[in-house]
Amino acid sequence: MSRTRTSRRRPPRKPMRIIPLGGLKEIGKNMTVYEYNEEIILVDAGSEFPDDELLGVDVVIPDTAYLEENAHKIKAIIYTHGHEDHIGATPYILRKFQVPLYGTPFTLGLIERRLKEHNIKAKMITKKAGDVFTVGAFTIEFIHVNHSIPDAVAVLIRTEQGSVLQTGDFKVDFSPVNTPIIDLARLGAIGNEGLDLLLSDSTNVMHSGYTLSEGSVGATFNELFRGSDSRIIIASFASNVSRIQLAANAARLHQRKVAFTGRSMNNVVRIAMDLGYLKIPPEDIIDINEVNQYPDNEIVIMTTGSQGEPMSALTRMADNTHAQVQMKSGDMVILSSSPIPGNEKSVISVINKLFELGVEVIYHELADVHASGHAKREELRLMLALLKPRNFLPVHGEYAMLRHHADLALQMGVSPKNVFLIENGVPLEMMEGKVEVGKPVPSGRILIDGSLIGDVGTAVLRDRKQLSEDGLLMLILRMDKDNRQLLKEPDIISRGFVYMKESTELIDEAKNLMTKTVTDMKPATKSDWSQIKQQTRNQLSRFFYEKTKRRPMILVFILEV
Repeated sequence: MSRTRTSRRRPPRKPMRIIPLGGLKEIGKNMTVYEYNEEIILVDAGSEFPDDELLGVDVVIPDTAYLEENAHKIKAIIYTHGHEDHIGATPYILRKFQVPLYGTPFTLGLIERRLKEHNIKAKMITKKAGDVFTVGAFTIEFIHVNHSIPDAVAVLIRTEQGSVLQTGDFKVDFSPVNTPIIDLARLGAIGNEGLDLLLSDSTNVMHSGYTLSEGSVGATFNELFRGSDSRIIIASFASNVSRIQLAANAARLHQRKVAFTGRSMNNVVRIAMDLGYLKIPPEDIIDINEVNQYPDNEIVIMTTGSQGEPMSALTRMADNTHAQVQMKSGDMVILSSSPIPGNEKSVISVINKLFELGVEVIYHELADVHASGHAKREELRLMLALLKPRNFLPVHGEYAMLRHHADLALQMGVSPKNVFLIENGVPLEMMEGKVEVGKPVPSGRILIDGSLIGDVGTAVLRDRKQLSEDGLLMLILRMDKDNRQLLKEPDIISRGFVYMKESTELIDEAKNLMTKTVTDMKPATKSDWSQIKQQTRNQLSRFFYEKTKRRPMILVFILEV
């Protein structure tokens, strides 16, 4: 009898999945899932500031439902750089699952500080630009890029199914401060080796030309310092270490001492100096409490608050509530930043307050005091030319930005069928370098309000919006416990709706209406407290809308006697 030989079949290989959970059609909460062979790595775990509609919300992070469903697969979080929109969700992610964190020294230094604030410990593995390492089925390489923070990298990820490069935030800067030029040679080599998919920063694609070099800001600082005998206050992002270095260089050149104010500014300066990214002679630095001991022309103050944040050091200076710095006529304030979309009103408010105090305010529309950290159109074109990706996904931008970046990729020769405009939660699936759109996974946002994570939903926000717009009204009914009759006239208390002392006629009319409403109720209705509350609330709401065209939130309290 002949024996039939059976061949062992290899199980079919699964695609590598690239799933943005944040960063598409928005600026912020950047997080991308890479999934292959039952293993997951995350690139970045960012947060974003709440918009005006999210009343009382402190922070917004990506929805983690998909990650929670696949927690056993997650092997690591990889970071491109240390800005909040790329690291800010980390403390909340680590409460759900503990995984190692991979990043460059400065990035991990900022994350470590943030985790200490939340009393969270994590395993951190330091890597530098140029390092190649493996995490499970993924081979990862860090490539140096320029940005408005030290130690920014692009991330190259390889599996058996192909290669993906995620640029992170970047610009092409040929005169950076205290950091090398972007590694164009390595990027070009990757393009020659063959790149299957590029995910690229879209923030400044709608701006033509090239981004101003960071070194150019230093020349502007020198010019402004040279022409001033006043105190100089420079507001910048605390994480912009290059900008702090330029201010310190100009201060030393013009024989001024430097003081720092703002918690995040002091923390970042400490980390940057410890790691060697910030080089300021110790004798050039004074404590903020000592600034009033020096003549005005010998002082530079570096502060937070360039975005008009309500509790920031610069806002407190503008309000004359800062403990150590009282603004006076003749002071010079340099806003060394541009407003993040949504912060324009706050920034203008601070500028106006400073002008009212007689302060000279210099901002980016008046002089080259700020250089963006994001590549403009020609730099993005250069990135596409160097990498020559077969497939392209624009990221890190609102929809118009993503659309313009997709059009640029088409101009640079990427096939229309290989340029993808997708939403958060929509996977790209790669098999042997070919990319297709997959089935969506859960995505969205989680709202952080104090210590509440995800407990603030639509209903809570709707109530907050109503309170902010129309105020609160409380109706208090004192009723006999047995016969359900009113014992005295109802009380009405207003908070944020009408001013009681100036609206006595309106309130008295409402009280009379409530007395009649309760008196006329049928016995069956009076037997149910919830029915009494519902009918009085509805009547009172209609009454006030007819009188004021507003609908306050109404709370009804029944006191049983």
